[in-house]
Amino acid sequence: MKKWMLVLIIGFVITLSGCGGSTSSKLTGSKPPETNIQIENETYPTKLGTYCWSSKFKGECIDTAGPEALLEGKDPIVVQPGQEITFVMDYEPKPNEVHVAYYNGDKETEVTVENHRFTAPEEKGVYYYSYGVWWTEGDVSSGDAFYAFALEVK
Repeated sequence: MKKWMLVLIIGFVITLSGCGGSTSSKLTGSKPPETNIQIENETYPTKLGTYCWSSKFKGECIDTAGPEALLEGKDPIVVQPGQEITFVMDYEPKPNEVHVAYYNGDKETEVTVENHRFTAPEEKGVYYYSYGVWWTEGDVSSGDAFYAFALEVK
């Protein structure tokens, strides 16, 4: 094993064992919770991508490809321009930081989320989304996760 890899692994273990704040004792499960999106009365799953999860003072980080590669071969969800989309996560505690962006070609666009909701773009096309969430307490992160889904605006 190369020396730099060993240092990285040791640093990773120390970092995970050092972030066992009171929030991490509240997180349960071996990985982040399932997250769905709801459009009108229909619910659709998202795909869990990259995450770091610390539960009961144990943790792991998994790194994956971005939204477009994660969703390769899957059909996007068809929506109308400006249609409202709601994030649904049946888990407590809820994440206390959220970031959403969509990708159309090489362009990344940040999306405003209010009350777990956002609206689809107005222009027709396929948009690949990254929904990033964090469970933090002060400057300490107990967990984060990125979920991917694609919308096709018709």
